[in-house]
Amino acid sequence: MADLGANGGCRGFRHPSRREALRAGVLGSLGLGLPELFRARARGEGSSSGPGFGRAKSCILIFQWGGPSQLDTWDPKPDAPSEIRGEFATIATRTPGLRISEHFPLLAAQTHRLAVVRSMSHGDPAHLSTAHRLLTGHLAPTPNSDSAPPSPGDWPHLGSLVSKLRPTRGAVPTAVTMPWTVAHPAAPGGKAPGQHGGWLGKGFDPFRVEGDPNAPGFQVGGLGLPEGVDAGRLGGRRDLLAGLSKGADIPGVGPGAWDGFQGRALDALVSAEARGAFQLDREDPKIRDRYGRNIHGQCLLLARRLVEAGVGLATVNWHDDGRNFWDTHGDNFNRLKRDLMPPADRGFAALLDDLDARGLLDETLVVWAGEFGRAPRITAANAGREHWPRCYSAALAGGGIAGGQVHGASDRWAAYPSRDPVSPEDLGATILHALGIDPATEVRDPLGRPLQINTGSPLTPLFA
Repeated sequence: MADLGANGGCRGFRHPSRREALRAGVLGSLGLGLPELFRARARGEGSSSGPGFGRAKSCILIFQWGGPSQLDTWDPKPDAPSEIRGEFATIATRTPGLRISEHFPLLAAQTHRLAVVRSMSHGDPAHLSTAHRLLTGHLAPTPNSDSAPPSPGDWPHLGSLVSKLRPTRGAVPTAVTMPWTVAHPAAPGGKAPGQHGGWLGKGFDPFRVEGDPNAPGFQVGGLGLPEGVDAGRLGGRRDLLAGLSKGADIPGVGPGAWDGFQGRALDALVSAEARGAFQLDREDPKIRDRYGRNIHGQCLLLARRLVEAGVGLATVNWHDDGRNFWDTHGDNFNRLKRDLMPPADRGFAALLDDLDARGLLDETLVVWAGEFGRAPRITAANAGREHWPRCYSAALAGGGIAGGQVHGASDRWAAYPSRDPVSPEDLGATILHALGIDPATEVRDPLGRPLQINTGSPLTPLFA
């Protein structure tokens, strides 16, 4: 084995055996994917300014996968014909003149913290390519497509851009996505593109938390040492890696294959900070109850723990519910009032209260959005609503957002924006802007070409 001197040099280094090299290689799977995540963190500073720039330390992106109906949530049309307005009543909110669906009663009491955007709009009705557009702020490599799966040519997820341009310090990752990589059973492409590091490389993939945080005994994989590896063995493997990094000439392992980022990844494996951020069982059971003892509510609570620990962008995808998510082509109203809106209402409202109580709301931007909305006219045969990207709604809070406002407006049937249309690029630009990253920043791709990270316009009027 290598005899490492006190100065970190290597005396008498011999080529490790194949078994030793393979054993060391196991370290790449010991947790978090952190060697690559840490290696990927390269700081860059934007030059933007204006209202809200840099107000947020973190962002929680709540992705309502499937496309929530704007008419049945944030933008009801009570005076429209029944085949447009649907069966839900509306309720007053804390914002004068703003009425939302009766099935968002807890959020109705939170609108003093919310900016409701009623003019989201684009032209792509496909799930996969529009998920890419929402999660990256860019058109997918193959627009208007449910057939194109993820590819190395995808634009980086917003969390990946944050990891590149505004990485966190310490053991926790900059970007986390939970509780799964979104996919659609009816989409030939399966998983949606835009959920990874894309052309930035796998080193900038968000760390993925998979599974149900509400399940008994839930644990996040990759935290802590695997069975049979104690701190002493970890130290020995670390020494081996240090030797390898000095230039071991063995098949498949070249000079610099391991570097300082590996060391930081190994630190994270035994970091109480990293492990503790993901341990929901440390929460007061009453707090857990408040979020809702379901997968969505507990993911939102975990997101709060993560931003509290310093994570820059936590994405909570609507979970795999086995029922096509918010994609309510059929039985729209029963699905919304029974399965979808109650946990969304409870979890989002609890998150806002919890962030505020902890003094975190002003420094945490929260964004609630789907990839598109639903068609104004109800499909009579099955009481469903079809895909509708031309007009839909989103909601933002915290991070300097001025609550109690509505941005933009839709026409009489919520079919098209009547003023101030907002694109997914604009929403992505707003997230970056709030986090102190200039959307006009350029990053070089693997071919050395400078690419602007976002071409949208931040919604600066939303900020106080």
